[in-house]
Amino acid sequence: MIDTNVFQDKKAVYYTLGCKLNFSETSTIARRLKELGVRSVRKGEKADLCIVNTCSVTDIADKKCRQAIHRLVRQHPGAFVVVTGCYAQLKPEAVAGIEGVDLVLGAEQKKDILMYLGELAKRKEGEVAVSPAKDIRTFAPSCSRGDRTRFFLKVQDGCDYFCTYCTIPFARGRSRNGAIADLVEQARQAAREGGKEIVLTGVNVGDFGKSTGETFFDLVKALDQVEGIERFRLSSVEPNLLADEIVEYISSSRRFVPYFHVPLQSGCDEVLRLMHRRYDTALFARKIELIRKLMPDAFIGMDVIVGTRGETDEYFNRAYDFIKGLDVSQLHVFTYSERPGTQALKIGHVVPPEEKHQRCRRLLDLSEQKFDAFYSKHVGQTMEVLLEKPKAASKMHGFTRNYIRVEVDGDVSLDNHLVEVSLGGFNEGHTALQGKIVEKL
Repeated sequence: MIDTNVFQDKKAVYYTLGCKLNFSETSTIARRLKELGVRSVRKGEKADLCIVNTCSVTDIADKKCRQAIHRLVRQHPGAFVVVTGCYAQLKPEAVAGIEGVDLVLGAEQKKDILMYLGELAKRKEGEVAVSPAKDIRTFAPSCSRGDRTRFFLKVQDGCDYFCTYCTIPFARGRSRNGAIADLVEQARQAAREGGKEIVLTGVNVGDFGKSTGETFFDLVKALDQVEGIERFRLSSVEPNLLADEIVEYISSSRRFVPYFHVPLQSGCDEVLRLMHRRYDTALFARKIELIRKLMPDAFIGMDVIVGTRGETDEYFNRAYDFIKGLDVSQLHVFTYSERPGTQALKIGHVVPPEEKHQRCRRLLDLSEQKFDAFYSKHVGQTMEVLLEKPKAASKMHGFTRNYIRVEVDGDVSLDNHLVEVSLGGFNEGHTALQGKIVEKL
């Protein structure tokens, strides 16, 4: 039994690192606490409760987590500090050793955070409660938007792939998912709350169905029937799990938008085999060609890891040439870092740090070229944009169906409204196109 009096008139600050799945889970925690009387801090206020949802995909992510915790402890002296997420799951003792941390929750414990926060009423000075998950098997539902316009619907969690460079299966557990009927109802609830766009999130979204005997395609078709939601957007889907029938269905769907994020990781087959990826470059190229054939204006993003063990100069150059020849919109480039307990540590040929940096820079430059080309070909068009409330002193912005970021002059009353926008050139920061509202839909 939770003592709800513990939460009355408390102020909280939330900080999320990493993937869209983490953002979905953080916003669900915030909503549950709000229902118990906890409000978010306002500018200049000190929080009673700090919740940090962490990532551990690279050692840089670990470093960012530690920096965020230290910063929040300094900014909110005396607050009850909770650290959860993948870093907390994989390295609970390291997190517990950070000065100011009061509670460390593993990935599975997020769903029971209110119970653990009962510690607020009986905290002991200097004592840190540590509760990493021992056996991650259950699926914790989540569908929230937090302070964003878009809702994030968690449809799947965990991963069975065990790629040689990755610790996520150890942090998130085995692949599991919610039932389609339950997920459809969550989407309907989002529509009742005024949501117009939902992003499907998970660790390995395309692996949906392991828990319930359903399929990812079944889920897509069921969600496409939800009235009130204007847009569904997929998050990252493995190329071997992005079935042709799903691509074909989305190409004619009214609600699923032409947006794809397909992780490549390497454009060299030898490196893909070292990584234990479940596809080759031929399959990947065919998927991109199919998307582009059916949806010429689709946004296609992809992940690439550079400097993995075993990536020789020849292998990288081969990968670079392959990626350069792909008709994609943007690259998300990650520099490989050693992760304890992974099979990659058994692979020879370690890439020097300076070479990793140079390879990363080359791919980032290539990404910028592809990004500019994709945005530029839409200049002069009129497209539908879902507007979002801006940060202080910023213009209203939003995204087209194919994920072009657009800035417009407008006020916050247009938040979560669809408008027709005439697209102009790049903004000063080269991060969005400037637009002029033609019509409110």
